[in-house]
Amino acid sequence: MSALEKHLHMGGLPPRPTMPGGLQSGSKMRMGPGRKRDFSPVPWSQYFESMEDVVVESETGKASFRVYRSGSEGPVLLLLHGGGHSALSWAVFTTAITSRIRCRVLAIDQRGHGETKVRNPEELSAETMARDIGNVVEALYGDLPPPIMLIGHSMGGAIAVHTAAANLVPSLLGLCVIDVVEGTAMDALNSMQNFLRSRPKTFKSLENAIEWSVKSGQIRNLESARVSMAGQIKQCEEATTPEGPKAIVEGIIEEEEEDEEENGGQSINKRKKEDDTDTKKERPYTWRIELSKTEKYWEGWFRGLSNLFLSCAIPKQLLLAGVDRLDKDLTIGQMQGKFQMQVLPQCGHAVHEDAPDKVAEAVATFLLRHRFTESVGGFHCVFPAC
Repeated sequence: MSALEKHLHMGGLPPRPTMPGGLQSGSKMRMGPGRKRDFSPVPWSQYFESMEDVVVESETGKASFRVYRSGSEGPVLLLLHGGGHSALSWAVFTTAITSRIRCRVLAIDQRGHGETKVRNPEELSAETMARDIGNVVEALYGDLPPPIMLIGHSMGGAIAVHTAAANLVPSLLGLCVIDVVEGTAMDALNSMQNFLRSRPKTFKSLENAIEWSVKSGQIRNLESARVSMAGQIKQCEEATTPEGPKAIVEGIIEEEEEDEEENGGQSINKRKKEDDTDTKKERPYTWRIELSKTEKYWEGWFRGLSNLFLSCAIPKQLLLAGVDRLDKDLTIGQMQGKFQMQVLPQCGHAVHEDAPDKVAEAVATFLLRHRFTESVGGFHCVFPAC
């Protein structure tokens, strides 16, 4: 498998990446004597100012889109999450961006994700999802929407491009796509199902899921994982099945190995039995969306994306976790100055969660350079032209 194929550009789902400090996922992470990381969940209200369900009427019926908001003036940053994630993946970024520039944040749970309720949640075509964004904007702002910048990560980046290209947001002033490129995304699709099968099917608790997300490298920032993981999983409606606990304990084997040494050689098998017993006492958690069942839409999200992105006649920004993600069309476009690009190294695929301050700084600088807003809190644009 090539280096490019090792990065699955869908909703922050990297195949066992390198952990910070050179650790591989699966390595035991040492915190030192007396130091214990807190994997307890944190509420959305610590990062967003408000939450509401926006009711949208369309030809397919009534739908309710969960949105989170912050800020009261300036351009609207409309944030679209990656596949399997939710609007909560933008929580820490929201605090970072609103402390740098005058703006409003609108983060949306897309159909089939988070707390959004639609009649046909399994219908995830790029066209349908793009129409959803236009419908939400219209429901919120009517015929005179404020200036809006679309910002999307992975699948959300693809939907942002489709939304912009179809002119579904009439007041669109800019477009930012985070770590999704047609070439590498298409290459990664071949190994996506294998990766999805390798994930734990269930977790005994939300804390357990947060721990897994950090130790597996899906989200490298513990603060973000504590608020965003609740948008990825839900409590099962029925009691656990026999294979459930097996998936759980395999997902956090690092903790078991640490506990074995700290508890005088207690066996891993004994730990597994205890976990099995504990899990059966309460309903476990599972993924909100079965991404494996969305496979028929993957190609539609990404094929032709580079040319579609380049064709959007608005200021554009591309943020990547590695320069190797650029395909031929984007390389030529970048050399021709058709968009601004910035590489944020030492991040996983979930760039905006792993390095929210760096992403906020890049987005704020982009908006200030184009004079779309003003800085706040003493933030200074790093480019002289600002």
